[in-house]
Amino acid sequence: MLPAFLSRERTVAGPGYSRWLIPPAALAVHLCIGQVYATSVYKTALVEHFDTSQTAIGVIFSIAIVMLGLSAAVMGTWVDRNGPRAAMTAAAVFWASGFFIGALGIGTGQLWLVYLGYGFVGGIGLGIGYISPVSTLIKWFPDRPGLATGMAIMGFGGGAMIASPLSGRLLSLYDPSYTGDASTVPDGHAVMLLFLTLGVVYLVFMSFGAATVRVPPEGWTPQGWDPASVKEKKLVTTASVSANNAIRTRAFWLVWIVLFCNVTAGIGILEQAAPMIQDFFRTDGVSSVSAVAAGGFVGLLSIANMGGRFVWSSTSDVIGRKPIYMIYLGVGLILYLLLATVGDASMALFVLLAVVILSFYGGGFATVPAYLRDLFGTYQVGAIHGRLLTAWSAAGVAGPLIINAFLDAQGEPGTLTAAAYRPALLTMVGVLAVGLVANLLVQKVNEKYHEPATDPAGAERSAA
Repeated sequence: MLPAFLSRERTVAGPGYSRWLIPPAALAVHLCIGQVYATSVYKTALVEHFDTSQTAIGVIFSIAIVMLGLSAAVMGTWVDRNGPRAAMTAAAVFWASGFFIGALGIGTGQLWLVYLGYGFVGGIGLGIGYISPVSTLIKWFPDRPGLATGMAIMGFGGGAMIASPLSGRLLSLYDPSYTGDASTVPDGHAVMLLFLTLGVVYLVFMSFGAATVRVPPEGWTPQGWDPASVKEKKLVTTASVSANNAIRTRAFWLVWIVLFCNVTAGIGILEQAAPMIQDFFRTDGVSSVSAVAAGGFVGLLSIANMGGRFVWSSTSDVIGRKPIYMIYLGVGLILYLLLATVGDASMALFVLLAVVILSFYGGGFATVPAYLRDLFGTYQVGAIHGRLLTAWSAAGVAGPLIINAFLDAQGEPGTLTAAAYRPALLTMVGVLAVGLVANLLVQKVNEKYHEPATDPAGAERSAA
């Protein structure tokens, strides 16, 4: 039983409420949970603290992403039934608790507690926090689905832009011997204090988002917008498909493969970003890139990830979802090939390639809810989206596993060079090629999966 102040009824917007007040509430949550993209900043410190492999530490990130997808799939109907305020509050509690439990694991030298805390418990917070602002913003912006989904998860891609430099500064504060250059690594005590600090800060900011979010009144539509003005395009349906029927269609699983491949390729770079740029420009065992600069690179990738979510998803409103994914996967394939073969020729080239790849990665996330709406209608698009995010869970395992397995076979952290990354990057080229073929095969959903005609208000109430 939820407290009254968390109920959906207490979050209905009053007359004259501006829908443009909703994006800040969504950003308050997504900028916090987007910290998951900044884990590479302290990855090496955890490898040394627990005296283990990169793969073992990479598992923390993978568990969090797996739980994100699973909790989004399982909790989608709960989020819709109870409203965004209850969902955002639950996300804040789980996410902050993940940091606190993880800090206990670091402090006691128990790696399994970090898996349980940041990975499992925090991952549940990631999933709930991810879908609640998305579904709310789609309801507020039915006239601009690509723009809405871009705004909804733009903050998630930009979370590392704040978390990366903030983490670096806090680590230097908590461990005076850590100077931020490539020759020093913060100790475990500093990382433990970092986790405690981030847990408190994120709990406060996510609670602000939960307190300020609102849902539109029943039957609300944007002023001057006529739902009948939506014209049917190729692949776009005006019918409705239930979540249970959607997973029985070929189109759903093809889009699942598309998302899996796009995410696998991008997540491999994100999880390894800070040490990767240092390794690519290492000569005689010494990197020309400091830890501070590497942290800045992580922040730059976060900007690209965030910007791509807004720019590319908005572009998809104009050129269509299927063509935009051809760009993500086809051009991305070429860029990965260049990164593997000539990425170490110039730091500017390396950064440019990584930035564009990450913009495609972010764009893929922001565009997929609108892609699902095109294929399956608006009836239960929230629940369908939650189930599709299991592709993210699978990619959260596959991407880091591919990168870390190759790197562990190449040598010890701090001694690797660009050549050590080549097999992993070329593997990603193949992954993107599979996604490209899957996207080409996406077709309009067969009418046999459509729901019987129903009134729009009923469909809205049934949406998950």
